[in-house]
Amino acid sequence: MPISLDDKLVVAISSRALFNLEEENRLFDAGDDKAYMQLQFDRLDLPAQPGVAFSLVKKLLAFNDDGIKRVEVVILSRNDPVSGMRIFRSSKAGGLHLERGVFTQGRSPYGYLRALGAHLFLSANEKDVRDALAAGFPAARVLTESTQAGHNYPDEVRIAFDGDAVLFSDEAERVYQSQGLDAFQRHETDKATMPLPDGPFKPLLVALNRLQQANNPHMRIRTALVTARSAPAHERAILTLMDWHIAVDEAMFLGGLPKGEFLREFEPDFFFDDQTGHVNSAARHVPAGHVSSGVSNPAN
Repeated sequence: MPISLDDKLVVAISSRALFNLEEENRLFDAGDDKAYMQLQFDRLDLPAQPGVAFSLVKKLLAFNDDGIKRVEVVILSRNDPVSGMRIFRSSKAGGLHLERGVFTQGRSPYGYLRALGAHLFLSANEKDVRDALAAGFPAARVLTESTQAGHNYPDEVRIAFDGDAVLFSDEAERVYQSQGLDAFQRHETDKATMPLPDGPFKPLLVALNRLQQANNPHMRIRTALVTARSAPAHERAILTLMDWHIAVDEAMFLGGLPKGEFLREFEPDFFFDDQTGHVNSAARHVPAGHVSSGVSNPAN
């Protein structure tokens, strides 16, 4: 019987999102491929330090610890195969059981997301993230300068999402940006009973909800909606989640307050937002990723 990933949560992640390879990446960005490959080979037995998404990946893989494989993490990288050797060795040294990887030696790897059926793609490369989102996959550019995740909740995968243009479409955000706050509030009040259209990260939330229902006795998922919405516009967001038959554990309707300090209290393993200001604020406190979607992120 052929192997399939259809019944698993599939996360595709780049080398730089998983490990701190910023020193090596400076050679890569400079176009000195030979020097980069040689450095990675020279450091083959030197485990790379954990990167921004390391905690998220390690906790997700813990859902497999009872012998039932529910999560698959695949390295999807612009690195060369030689560098891939170091990534797998570093993964083993860090306690991550990874079996699969695609290394494209400088070319964009996002096209392999479809073959994987990925529910999430994390990368430090802006173009790869944009291409993945355009192809219909939840994807975020990892801010490699982000604060690493805390250690207070070892048995919980904690993930926080912005609402508009992330979990939901940017329909309401377009009204806000073109007509202002009063028009936005009227728009959302008038449409309070109409579910918002799906955003790019709905498939990930659905997959996480399915994983939560798998009832692993040692791990659980805790999700939070962290949005600039305030009353009365909060109702449409809540009713949309109810229409999806998905409940988040926490919801923060901040009415424009900076999100960073609230996220610091929640302590997510990762936070996703479409607006660079919110992501930069969050990155000072928690691991964060920028979702290049919606009206706030016009195509280059």
